[in-house]
Amino acid sequence: MGTLGTAGRGERRRRAVERRERELAVLARKQHGLLTRTQLLAAGLGVRSIRRRVSAGRLHMVHREVYALGDGRLDRRGDWMAAILACGEGAVLSHRSAAALWGLMRARSHPVEVSSARGRRRPGLRVHEGGISRHDLVDVAGIPVTTVARTLLDLADVLNERQLEKAFEEADRLGLLRTRAVEEVCARSLGRRGLKPLRRLVEEARAPEFGRSRLEDRLLALCREYGLPAPHTNVEVLGREVDAFWPEAKLTVEADSWAFHRHRAAFEDDRARDAKM
Repeated sequence: MGTLGTAGRGERRRRAVERRERELAVLARKQHGLLTRTQLLAAGLGVRSIRRRVSAGRLHMVHREVYALGDGRLDRRGDWMAAILACGEGAVLSHRSAAALWGLMRARSHPVEVSSARGRRRPGLRVHEGGISRHDLVDVAGIPVTTVARTLLDLADVLNERQLEKAFEEADRLGLLRTRAVEEVCARSLGRRGLKPLRRLVEEARAPEFGRSRLEDRLLALCREYGLPAPHTNVEVLGREVDAFWPEAKLTVEADSWAFHRHRAAFEDDRARDAKM
């Protein structure tokens, strides 16, 4: 009986360990390959066990108390998630990193940016102190991140006006821009440095459009800014419609972009017609 009892306890222990390992693997997948020290301890691992796994290469420290499971390689989203976990509960991806997640800016090599009410500093991270309202927080692929509207406000604090305008226009192009949401986040954020330039962009977005696209509107704005004569717009010249035409100078301008054409054949067809003009 003693031998059978010992064997039974051993089998139960083995099954418990297997169950724990499966649960940790599932949790790591949800967190882009990452686990925290707190989560490992809660699963039943001791401090020594964690150290042994690190020494054996089964866990790889990414930040203090944040580990990558498996081979330790992380993609961009893994890097973002690791930064959030390192900054503790309530931390969210924000500023330029949030803009990269939404596709408003390129993901660059500068430090991952996180906003945290605790303001916990971590080497290699840029932590912005301050809590995020639940109205300004969403979850994208398991990553807590600021909404597009809040992201634009945060960018307005750290970018110059031209950089902010590009991010604003990219949000519009991607169909992510909601001017009402931007106005609401501005109303909740009085005293922020970026309010003025962001509100100006919202006003321009709401203004009546004179051209058929934002590029055409920008062309007309450039003419006004530099004192150039206004062109005739969307008129027929030599059998085809052009965006802008100055008859006295015999000059035509097309305000086209790759995003407008969507596929290479249409884009190159217009370039061929431009050359003919």
